[in-house]
Amino acid sequence: MEKAYVKLTTINGIGSIEFFHPMKNSMPSELLKKLRKSIDKASEDDQIKVIILKSGGNRVFCAGASFQELVAIKNKDEGFSFFAGFADVINAMRQCTKLIIVRVQGKVVGGGVGIAAAADYCIASKYADIKLSELNLGMGPFVIAPAIERKIGLSSFSQLTLDAHKFYPSSWANEKGLFQNVCDTVEELDASVLDLARRLSSYNTEALRNLKNIFWQNTDHWDDLLKERARTSGFMVLSSHSKKALKGFTES
Repeated sequence: MEKAYVKLTTINGIGSIEFFHPMKNSMPSELLKKLRKSIDKASEDDQIKVIILKSGGNRVFCAGASFQELVAIKNKDEGFSFFAGFADVINAMRQCTKLIIVRVQGKVVGGGVGIAAAADYCIASKYADIKLSELNLGMGPFVIAPAIERKIGLSSFSQLTLDAHKFYPSSWANEKGLFQNVCDTVEELDASVLDLARRLSSYNTEALRNLKNIFWQNTDHWDDLLKERARTSGFMVLSSHSKKALKGFTES
């Protein structure tokens, strides 16, 4: 089985960050930490003008939180530490000095939807159906809620959250503004992502940085807000309802 990784490469001013986990690109704490560090490193690299964030594999972009790690959480501090990993990634994307294009090649669940929502521009394939399954696990998408609501609005976020059993098609995500473009094939997706990255990398860096500040205005409080939400999630994962649901999923 291929090992999990996060790698950063740079070609012609374009920084590409790719993450992978053999369990459908699920996100354990260590992978979240490496992803945050790679985003920070790319942000500080003057050779990088724009960032592409993507995952390895074919039909799954990200399955969200690692169930194995969720099941193993024993107390509120461990719960907070785990969910703070997602908060740190979203805040790193928000605070990054470079525009981030997220490439979504397949299905997106839970925390993966939050990562897609934290993109400055998100391009997906037609296979990129989305689901917020947290209610099925006795929790809620508390940490990622601000990023998703910012992109698709409260009404659509509420719909997606309460339909926790249901995958919404990529066309719905495109219509609501989570995805800016949906491609029919992975080849078309890759070409579209690279074309945009090349164009953005040719623009005035200061203009792009100022635009990013505008895109993310009124989010300075997210450092505290997302950590507060991580504490809520860390408490909820310890509930008997959540433990029973997680056990059922891991044993099925």
